[in-house]
Amino acid sequence: MLLGEYKHNVDAKGRLIIPSKFREDLGERFIVTRGLDGCLFGYPMAEWTTLESKLKQLPLAKKESRAFTRFLYSAATECSLDKQGRINLPNPLINHASLEKACYVIGVSDRIEIWSEERWDAFSQEANESFEEIAEVMIDFGF
Repeated sequence: MLLGEYKHNVDAKGRLIIPSKFREDLGERFIVTRGLDGCLFGYPMAEWTTLESKLKQLPLAKKESRAFTRFLYSAATECSLDKQGRINLPNPLINHASLEKACYVIGVSDRIEIWSEERWDAFSQEANESFEEIAEVMIDFGF
């Protein structure tokens, strides 16, 4: 299970250190793609395979299904860790998440998310202010 919040920097070459706590769960190779809310999603290969099978079940005739599938696949890249525990993020992913230097790598159960510091701070503040309202809505989902 991927848990926690870690602050790291993206260097000028697009390299980002993946926290050591995440490396074993992510494995030698994993997929990073565009995520929702302006961040990146990183999936261990087994989770990516599960997601792929669900995406293949989406109806091709639905415009939203095609758009969502394109959104995830077109920027997806297979990553592997170098000797320093870094991955190299391509420019389309860096641009999508507005990664400039400081960023957060967070664990969200079955995936990691990579956020720019500015976006993560804004999200965290908003979520913190409305956490009780969010919790009430989650009850509708059986939480």
